[in-house]
Amino acid sequence: MQARRDHTLKVIKGAKPGVPGRASRRRVVPRQLPTSVAPIEDLLERLDREPVEDPAEVDDPAEFEDPAGGDDPASVDGPPQGAGDAGAAKAAGDAPTGRRRLLVGLLVAVLAATLAAAGTTGHRWYVHQATDQARQEALAAAKQASVNFVSVSAASVDRDTQRITAGATGDFKEEFVRGQSQVRTAVVENKVDSRGSVLRAGLVSGDRRRAVVLVAVDATVKNVKAPQGRLSHYRIQLDMVRDQDSGRWLVSRLQFVG
Repeated sequence: MQARRDHTLKVIKGAKPGVPGRASRRRVVPRQLPTSVAPIEDLLERLDREPVEDPAEVDDPAEFEDPAGGDDPASVDGPPQGAGDAGAAKAAGDAPTGRRRLLVGLLVAVLAATLAAAGTTGHRWYVHQATDQARQEALAAAKQASVNFVSVSAASVDRDTQRITAGATGDFKEEFVRGQSQVRTAVVENKVDSRGSVLRAGLVSGDRRRAVVLVAVDATVKNVKAPQGRLSHYRIQLDMVRDQDSGRWLVSRLQFVG
């Protein structure tokens, strides 16, 4: 049987651990010894196989202690070296990302507010334009209806009354249709020839569906009693309604106001 070597560790005061023949070199053990119990022979053999690092390559030799008596840097409480730097780098990387997200969210909010304001402004502008256009159309229709109503001739009475009916609606149309035959008879018998023109017109009130208009009209009226004609002045109030199907403005009520 082969004799066993004496592997007893001797501690020499002031000596540094190393490998025989290389006193200037120190053994660097970057990890902690196993905590499990093992024969001393296995431990020594494992130490002999550990790599040896030249102390000249180490910036601070004091950083390395005797593995038998010093603490393994890996076992010191707290995060390993470089963990703080990694955390700081991650935090620095997250900061721009957070700022970008904040800016994007802010931009979305501003765009949403801008679009909402633009939509509201655009809608108001459209309503204003549509209402103004409707009022102008109602005013023009009332002026033409007033001229049609006072412009009647015995030579074209059927055409004239039909034009008045076509521009009427509601109660006014029903009343005029009921008295149309009497109007025709009176115009023909008296040889009426009336021609009117608008002097002034103004919108009393109105929106996109209804309007009230005042029209001042002059008419030259000829008949059997006044063959040379005489000038008549009328002030007519017309209630106008916009027909939903055709979009035309029609007279729903007509009355002389002076």
